[in-house]
Amino acid sequence: MSAIEFPSLTALAQHLRDDLENKKYVLLYAYNGTGKTRLSTEFKNLGKNGDQRDTLYFNAFTEDLFSWDNDLENDRERVLKINAASRFFAGLAEMEMDNRIRPLLNRYADFDFRIDTTNWEITFSREIQDGDTTTVVDHIKVSRGEENIFIWCFFLAIVQLALDGAEAYRWVKYIYIDDPISSLDEHNAIAVAHHLAQMLKRANSDVKAVISTHHTLFFNVLHNEFRDDLRKKNAKPYFLSKDSHSGEYLLRYTGDTPFFHHVATLIQLHQAAQTGELYTYHFNMLRAVLEKTASFHGYPGFSACIKRDDDDPDGDFHARLIAILNHGNYSLYEPQEMIEENKRHFRQILEDFLERYPFNRILFPSAPSPSEGAADNTAQKIETEES
Repeated sequence: MSAIEFPSLTALAQHLRDDLENKKYVLLYAYNGTGKTRLSTEFKNLGKNGDQRDTLYFNAFTEDLFSWDNDLENDRERVLKINAASRFFAGLAEMEMDNRIRPLLNRYADFDFRIDTTNWEITFSREIQDGDTTTVVDHIKVSRGEENIFIWCFFLAIVQLALDGAEAYRWVKYIYIDDPISSLDEHNAIAVAHHLAQMLKRANSDVKAVISTHHTLFFNVLHNEFRDDLRKKNAKPYFLSKDSHSGEYLLRYTGDTPFFHHVATLIQLHQAAQTGELYTYHFNMLRAVLEKTASFHGYPGFSACIKRDDDDPDGDFHARLIAILNHGNYSLYEPQEMIEENKRHFRQILEDFLERYPFNRILFPSAPSPSEGAADNTAQKIETEES
């Protein structure tokens, strides 16, 4: 399928709505910065008619419906305030949301909560074990990652109500989910995608869904979860990009690995290296790319793709560093940030790799250009593979 061009996100959002006239799901993959969050907002806005709405959505703005009151005067009774004016919380007082959220939250976290529907605020607590004694600590300030997963589980509980046809959410015709959790490691990307897909597929409901993401593995799992719907043409998977010259949005049909998994992964790694938001699991992602590259070029292991010039004594150390840091139980919601020294080594390995292999420079702004010899050799290899 050739690319469909759209002059604006509004036109693109309307196309997705047209698709959902005879489809149940739309899966959308796009790189960060393409406009996914703005697209979800445009999709939602097209469903507005006065006070009427038709889209229950989750995106970066959803978190803004919650805000902390940290009790700065006494530093004791810290609560998460709820924006009572939002239709997002339409059934909060009547639906016993505590009991709906708690089973979802228990999948991922070890803290508890209580929703006060009179004051529209949430308090958190955690059990502390000291020998044989268990103490409950109230009014704790949960971490940013724990707050994010609580909001996600809150949203899932509302989704279930909408799918079940609860009176407070009868207005929901579409569910639009944009990148539900940031910094997904590979294990938890699978778990979250599987859980979401199963919830949507089990429902006996006419509600349609759009799920967009920049995370390649998350998209891959969703594509596999909805394979039967794709085969029956009940779902449609897209790759979204933007023409840097014309400013038009391009929509292409895609398979389960849009625009090649390794290229998308490299883009994510390069962006993380540029911003400094590097976590230990990024070494897992880098090793996976190195292994694919080594296999493509006929080498037995990933270390062959690490720079080893005579004036570069760090080559063996970089290979060992990747091998060591590739193993570990890294948390999805509390990702471990690299120490500054490891960030420096990570950037060096990645820069050397991008310099050695001729990936499209447009995808990696400010990355070093490959040497002419390396480009010629790899281009010859690609030509051989394609012939």
